[in-house]
Amino acid sequence: MPDKFAVIGLGHFGYAVARNLAQRGAEVLAIDRDIERVEAIKDDVAYAVALDATDRKAISTQNLIDMDAVLIAIGENIEGLLLTTVQLLELNVKRIIARAMNDQQRLILNKLGVSEVLSPEDEVGKLVAEMLLNPNMKAFLPLPDEYSISEIQVPRRLINRSIAQAKFIENYEIDLIAIKRVYTENQNNGEVKQVEHLLNRPGQDIVLEHSDMLIVMGKVYNLEKLVELNR
Repeated sequence: MPDKFAVIGLGHFGYAVARNLAQRGAEVLAIDRDIERVEAIKDDVAYAVALDATDRKAISTQNLIDMDAVLIAIGENIEGLLLTTVQLLELNVKRIIARAMNDQQRLILNKLGVSEVLSPEDEVGKLVAEMLLNPNMKAFLPLPDEYSISEIQVPRRLINRSIAQAKFIENYEIDLIAIKRVYTENQNNGEVKQVEHLLNRPGQDIVLEHSDMLIVMGKVYNLEKLVELNR
């Protein structure tokens, strides 16, 4: 049985989340009061409904209590965000995730009792800043205690070296989790295609190739050290 989610608010963020959930096999209910937005997504999700989520009578018809989670992706309309949140709380929706545009909205949502609050703009801002400062870094997930999981283009000096020779732990205190590697494969239709595969927990004898992407975990300054010393 597929996971069931509702997404309320179909701006760029809500639309992207709803569409990606559906592509991953989830049953998605997409809600917005703008009929044009609903029409734009209706072929990509299981259900798409045009209604005002701040209207208790209207939103109560959608059986949101049966959803595994409801994402409130309303953007700058703070009144709509808060009223929708209150309606979902009163309907006893079991898991509510809300988008906050700023710290004030986050604080209010927390006071209302919403523990899962997203600030996608902040997260994207951190990622872009990190990528600008470290061009080799293609993805960045901050963790507690100054740690992060990052996706790094293999540094030039480590190309053609084995993992044992690179000494990630000894020299940089970094754990190599996996390698994303591109392979040339023959397809059933006779075409030759470049296909990306994941080498999970690669052995010490694996030799690093120029196109490899390293998925690593460590403290941020050690990740920067790895890149700087091996340009």
